Amino acid sequence: MRCFENFLIQHGYSVQLHDITKTHVRRFIQHQITKENVKPRTIYRRISCLKSFSKYCVKENLIDNDFMIGIDTPKTDSKLPTYMSLSELRKLFHFLEQDNSRMAIRNHLLFKLLATTGMRRSEIVELTWEQIDLSNNTIRIYGKGKKERLLPLHPMVVPLIKSYMGSLEEYQLHPSQPVFLNKNGKKLNPRGLHKIFKKILQKAGLPPQRFSLHHLRHTFATLLIQENKENVDLRTVQELLGHERHRTFSILDSPHHISGYTESANHRALVSAEIFFFLSITTFATYIHPPLPYGIQHLCYSPFSKIF
Repeated sequence: MRCFENFLIQHGYSVQLHDITKTHVRRFIQHQITKENVKPRTIYRRISCLKSFSKYCVKENLIDNDFMIGIDTPKTDSKLPTYMSLSELRKLFHFLEQDNSRMAIRNHLLFKLLATTGMRRSEIVELTWEQIDLSNNTIRIYGKGKKERLLPLHPMVVPLIKSYMGSLEEYQLHPSQPVFLNKNGKKLNPRGLHKIFKKILQKAGLPPQRFSLHHLRHTFATLLIQENKENVDLRTVQELLGHERHRTFSILDSPHHISGYTESANHRALVSAEIFFFLSITTFATYIHPPLPYGIQHLCYSPFSKIF
């Protein structure tokens, strides 16, 4: 709104509500694009803001006519999600395995758990011991809107959990206690987790400015979908991630996202199979409850038939 007001003032237009017309809005948009070089996504947000404002003014009888009627928002290209490659994941995991710092055991479990479950940052900092079931090797996640989903614990994560438990005091293992603590023994918060991840990326030799915690989630989803478009049950993957919106998966599943991974289709298939092997995603079919649909089981096993 401030940008629009400044535009009106700079060009000698009235800033009174009843004086604003569609012509002023169109000239504002044109100025933003041609003179200010504003990106389409920013233009989209500013137009949406003006539309909401004009509707409010009409509703409150501040103006008689909606000056945003007939003003269309520009189409914005779907931004492809960033994710880690197999070599980058190996680099991260290798550092976690070799690290001997004070919080190494916690960090080792923390980031391998994120990478193999696709959990959100908010979900993992809120994780308590009662949500982890080592007898069935599952983890119960409370996602957005307190919706629950049950995920398998990767076989390589289970011994890490047990090792981490051995480093904690007995009271810290109470079912109601948070799983992940900061260096002061308090509950880890999202901001602290973000800082830890950035430091670990740098120590692992990976660019901290390129990846965020959410990119581990992108990696998890991408590795499930990549090169398995014909076999994967997207709805099941969506449920594993706790997604309600299909738009995210339509981007992950887009031809540009899939074809852009490597140059050769055969090479992509091989790399994709290696990634699945690296993460041993076959545990989904073994441990998930209730049982996963056949589509996911086929997804888990089919990549290996091409290389073994």
